[in-house]
Amino acid sequence: MIGKKLGIDLGTANSVVFVQGEGIALIEPTVVAIDVNSFTVIAVGEKAKKMIGKTPENIVAKRPLKDGVIADSRVTEALLRHFFDRALGKSRFFKPDIVMSVPAGITTVEQRAVLKAANAVGSKSTTLLPEPLLAALGAGLPIEKSTGNMIVNMGGGTTEVAIMSLDGIVEYESLRMAGDGINEAIISFMRKKKGILVGEQTAENIKIKIGSAVEVKDPKEMEVRGRDLGAGMPKSIVVDSNDVAKAVEIPLRSIIRSIQMVLEKTPPELSADIIDRGMVMSGGTSKLRNLDKLFSKATGVPAHVADEPLYCVAKGTGIALELLATGERVFSFNKEFRR
Repeated sequence: MIGKKLGIDLGTANSVVFVQGEGIALIEPTVVAIDVNSFTVIAVGEKAKKMIGKTPENIVAKRPLKDGVIADSRVTEALLRHFFDRALGKSRFFKPDIVMSVPAGITTVEQRAVLKAANAVGSKSTTLLPEPLLAALGAGLPIEKSTGNMIVNMGGGTTEVAIMSLDGIVEYESLRMAGDGINEAIISFMRKKKGILVGEQTAENIKIKIGSAVEVKDPKEMEVRGRDLGAGMPKSIVVDSNDVAKAVEIPLRSIIRSIQMVLEKTPPELSADIIDRGMVMSGGTSKLRNLDKLFSKATGVPAHVADEPLYCVAKGTGIALELLATGERVFSFNKEFRR
């Protein structure tokens, strides 16, 4: 695999790997299952995700990332090794160069944890770039020009709102609230309002199948099974899209506030561009129905969901690999990101 280069969108909920010359090579849930007695990895990705909430005491299925950053370095190394093997093959003679996404609000300590994990599994060199910049590249925004471009990248653990111009981030807000927080809000709503206890995967299925950011006239319905809080026995109930809209109101309000804060700090000339061009939404959470309408109404700025929003950051890593290799573009960051 001479000269192979990888772009990795290492997300809290899902990770996407881009291979130079091939495109998107794989997408897997960011989950690892471990036998705690022998400390061996049993499963990674989709297989491990299916084990969540269903394992015996000696097996733990966990996410090694929390809020977009590494919470367990050893498990993260196992995850990256699995990605390398899947994308490049187990027998490889040359170490790959990689570009990896990180939250724009990442700290120096968190940066070192990512670099350490990448080096431990055999990367030749590792370049860290902020997720909103990569998402903007992947969404096809002309961030190299002197016009304002706004991206709202919503993944599993973080929401990042950024204004970009001339290949740099002018203003941004990094909020550690996104898809996972919405899932937790649904679980809480089901417990408090419906009297039924559901798990994380059930909450995610509710969000994906019938979820809506605002109440609608003709809501979709879904049968949900869980445990009755009163009797402690299995129970089945029907919920609809409007139930979900009520459940997710508070976390979405936090995201809207972050968008407003960025808009308030944006220089006037760039603000004019944003009003004309609108904001682009990326990341898996942006697929929540009617979320673009909610953002437009709350901010007065048109909102559009990018094409293939789940892959924007991964596509951006691929574009960045090419641009950095040729020296055609140099990406700059504000002082906060350099800290």
